Amino acid sequence: MKNLANKLVKKLIKKKLKISFAESCTGGMLSSTITSVNDSSKVFNLGLVTYSNEVKVDILKVPKKIITQYGAVSKECCISMVRNLSKISKTNISVSITGIAGPNGGSKFKPVGLVYIAVKKGNKIIIKKNLFKSQNRISIQKSSVITSLKLVNKII
Repeated sequence: MKNLANKLVKKLIKKKLKISFAESCTGGMLSSTITSVNDSSKVFNLGLVTYSNEVKVDILKVPKKIITQYGAVSKECCISMVRNLSKISKTNISVSITGIAGPNGGSKFKPVGLVYIAVKKGNKIIIKKNLFKSQNRISIQKSSVITSLKLVNKII
């Protein structure tokens, strides 16, 4: 994880890009991973932990209708999070993560380990639906962070 973050920060510095995050189920782990890298202040602008639905609506301006209709753990919510984060942060790259890290909270249709990750650069958005199986809470969070770092690396 640390190695991926190191490479990403160097790449962002080289390309003069700024990045921001809106995290839910990872609880700030992605922000923490990036800020543990030397010189990350040159590229990291903003990290929000938008854990509750209320904060997703109030701070990230996710429409209540999206959460009511699709749920906070949905492609629609994740895309809304990343689009609005991009407006708030004014960074080149924005990342949003929403999911169910468990061990409780899952259902038949939205099991523990279901995590949506969106990366926005300019007008381009990549969204990835993940199902991290048979893992504990921390490993689901770590897998989410690793996948996020890889997606950002892919888009830049």
